[in-house]
Amino acid sequence: MVNVFISIKDLDVNNTIWIDARYNLQNAEEGRNLYNQEHFKGAVYWDLEKDLSDMTKDEGRHPMPDKDQLQALFERSGLHYDTDKTIAVYDQGASPFATRAWWMLQYGGFKNAKIVKEGYSAIKEAGIAVQSGEQSVTNTALKPRWQDDLYVNRTGVKEIVDGKVKKVLLDARAEARYLGEIEPLDKVAGHIPGARNFDWEQLKSDGVLTTNQKLRDVVRQDEQIVVYCGSGVTASPLFAILKEEGYSNVQLYTGSYSDWITAYAPEKGSSKK
Repeated sequence: MVNVFISIKDLDVNNTIWIDARYNLQNAEEGRNLYNQEHFKGAVYWDLEKDLSDMTKDEGRHPMPDKDQLQALFERSGLHYDTDKTIAVYDQGASPFATRAWWMLQYGGFKNAKIVKEGYSAIKEAGIAVQSGEQSVTNTALKPRWQDDLYVNRTGVKEIVDGKVKKVLLDARAEARYLGEIEPLDKVAGHIPGARNFDWEQLKSDGVLTTNQKLRDVVRQDEQIVVYCGSGVTASPLFAILKEEGYSNVQLYTGSYSDWITAYAPEKGSSKK
């Protein structure tokens, strides 16, 4: 089992590297503005669109950055592998942004990264020191330890749909979007053929992300699972919770549904389990 999440009460804040991943999908500047106003002392800010996506690509609404882009992000954030410090990622709480940042760290091979369970306000209430303005960081030089087995692209998903590879596709969107009854963001409604559904919002409980029996009923630990959503953001909480629960074979389709429909047709209604 991988210990993905950590409570602020269990975190050694004197031995921590903070990453602020706060964001608002309805207001792209809000996270950066909140960071500039106040953040935990020493924290660097990772923006969903500017750091954790490559918005110049046509591979879904939040495309996967290239490895050189991620390496540059890690280096300008002052990260390195040989440290006993915990990389602690936080957002506003019960949101998909810290999990997205944490997944990128896992992809980059950082085994010492954790998601702080509580959101910013609750962490601050625990007495953690804050500051404002930009953080000065000493750049590092890395030889990345990429974990390519955590990532699946459209070609890999097509092999699953075609039955060439035996894996479970797990759609993290709301049931109505999965069924194709509504689609507020993408040009066509439905889901990737054969996918199961578990709405990631069901992981929210009292301001934190936590698992429940419903998720365990949808996917088994002995199955190989590929999680996706609309654009690869809200699938990351599912990835993180499954890893926390001891699911060893989990991957993320970063392009997700918005990438799939650029090349292939979706399915509507419920797929057979």
